[in-house]
Amino acid sequence: VQLQASGGGLVQPGGSLRLSCVASQRTGVMAWFRQVPGKEREFVTSIRRSDGNKRYADSVKGRFTISRDNAKNTVYLQMNSLKPEDTAVYMCAADFASWNSGSSYYYNPASYTYWGQGTQVTVSS
Repeated sequence: VQLQASGGGLVQPGGSLRLSCVASQRTGVMAWFRQVPGKEREFVTSIRRSDGNKRYADSVKGRFTISRDNAKNTVYLQMNSLKPEDTAVYMCAADFASWNSGSSYYYNPASYTYWGQGTQVTVSS
């Protein structure tokens, strides 16, 4: 599976960006992680293909929204009210698995088999 992420850029605090990730084939779950130099990869959000079940990191709840277009094998990440601490490389991830609702697998980057190249998001005035 190949993943192609796009939509990053420079935005002022309080602004918005929309990221997209296109998969070359259908998968069970798609997610966004982010990473800054010197820190571990951080879970942002995920969405399950079968029922649209979503998860969010506490740090982005109420500000970020994940959505999907199954016909296009594409997920979107709408990021509003951006803060400087949201600055990171955002990476799209996917796996054929569709874990149970209570599973912690969604939050662990090691659970995902396929990764995109990442797109830089910089929030700065």
